Amino acid sequence: MSTLIVLAGLGWVAAAAVMAALWALQLRTRNAGVADAGWTALVAGLAVFYATETHGMSGRRLAVASMMGSWGARLTIYLLYDRVLGKPEDGRYAALRGSRANADTFFFWLFQLQAVAAVLFSTPALFASVNAAPDFTPLELIAAALWIVGFAGETIADRQLLHFKMDPENAGGVCQTGLWRYSRHPNYFFEFTIWIANALFAASSPWGWISLACPLLMLYLLFKVTGIPPAEEQALRSHGSAYRRYQETTNVFVPWRPRTLSAESPASLAE
Repeated sequence: MSTLIVLAGLGWVAAAAVMAALWALQLRTRNAGVADAGWTALVAGLAVFYATETHGMSGRRLAVASMMGSWGARLTIYLLYDRVLGKPEDGRYAALRGSRANADTFFFWLFQLQAVAAVLFSTPALFASVNAAPDFTPLELIAAALWIVGFAGETIADRQLLHFKMDPENAGGVCQTGLWRYSRHPNYFFEFTIWIANALFAASSPWGWISLACPLLMLYLLFKVTGIPPAEEQALRSHGSAYRRYQETTNVFVPWRPRTLSAESPASLAE
């Protein structure tokens, strides 16, 4: 247990330093969205750090570092391209900046909170990496298969949305193609799937059950804090009745067959 505490402590120091540097960067750029990319990069980096600095079964360390490292690398690049490099500040952060008198101080502590969150969400790799059991368990194999489903789904959803945004003919429109036809937030659904897989992979290791807090916390964040609520509010501001129609016909989270609007529905009457 002492090894776990030391590694987590080192991870927190590194994460706090990185987030402080990113906070200083946003003072110049006025784009706090860099925190999102920094958070994913930190979780992935910490996972690889734990895997290289421990002495658990090498195959298990390689597996968890590959899973969490590739997730973080892909998502970091996507977030940088979609929300940071040459882009205006994301609407969520812009709203926070405009609503607070001491926005810079607020953002500093928000970035530091994300440093703590990075340590928490890297715990699946920490617990799995110290597990010296010589063979993979059935639960670990199931978790790895589930991770592949989540990673593929999130990658496809992000690419579909990006291609939709890049097409000038879709300017001002609501993406309802591919996975976005069946869920208003398929990227979030598959992100949650990935965190279930990470937690299950760690659950076979000593103290690994603690990582089950990761998907639960992720679900809370998606539904109550930084995920779906601000995304829906921004979409309604941008697309109005078109997005309200989308809300009536399409599940918010779990992909499912679209519903058919009745002639009396508010969205239909707004057409």
